[in-house]
Amino acid sequence: MNSWHGKLHLTYGSHGGKTQLVSSQNQAPLKVQRPFYPEGEAVCHSIILHTAGGVVGGDRLSTNIHLQPQSQVLLTTAAASKIYKSNGLQARQDVTIHIDSHACLEYLPQETIVFNSANYRQDVRIHLAVDASFLGWEITRFGRTARNEQFIQGEWRNYTEIWRDNQPLWIDRQYLPGDMAVFHSPHGLNSQAIAGSFIYLGKQISPQLITQIRQMWGENSPSAVGVTALEHGFLCRYRGNSTSEVRNWFISVWQLLRQSIGNRGNCVPRVWQI
Repeated sequence: MNSWHGKLHLTYGSHGGKTQLVSSQNQAPLKVQRPFYPEGEAVCHSIILHTAGGVVGGDRLSTNIHLQPQSQVLLTTAAASKIYKSNGLQARQDVTIHIDSHACLEYLPQETIVFNSANYRQDVRIHLAVDASFLGWEITRFGRTARNEQFIQGEWRNYTEIWRDNQPLWIDRQYLPGDMAVFHSPHGLNSQAIAGSFIYLGKQISPQLITQIRQMWGENSPSAVGVTALEHGFLCRYRGNSTSEVRNWFISVWQLLRQSIGNRGNCVPRVWQI
């Protein structure tokens, strides 16, 4: 009875070369800030807020995002998301995204912190038009490591699907039970608390750009990373212990991609700098 069912529906359209938020509907605790344009009218920056401060067992969050043709949108969150210890119920977030012709979404939420004993599932389903593109990342910290907490109880699931013309481009099923053996297993977290994924799908990526992305990673780091070429893009993976390390790498890859594919400059969202 004390759980939230937050809803957020956003529709963006492009008119006269300016991308605008043409429709916005929300139900607490989700809302969106007023759009702003730090790099000109073509790209609309929006910040999603979760006003309750965190997610508990039984909460349901539903987000629907629609980019109409030619829309260019960058979406991020105001702060790290916190998934609290479960009260016996599963917390769930569902994100559905439709990206129309010649539209591009940069979906860059800040870190998610999964507390020990949390029970959480996220489902993300993205539908791309033939010439649309999507760029997004997910950075998850398992346990409040500043308190020496490990994720050894609970359950975390993260399901992502990206489709184009009813054909799957990328299906990703991640499941991590809270368990000491899994936390330390080389097939699990390998005693490292942070996992990250960066995905781009839209245009063909040259082998030279893939090589350049791989060379951006420092060889002296103990973290494990990988860069994989996909049919219509690429995927980066990270497993390590440093939020700043994975954020800096993902930001560098994102800015390189902006310059190489989107002909855009480096414009870091101001909310990241707070």
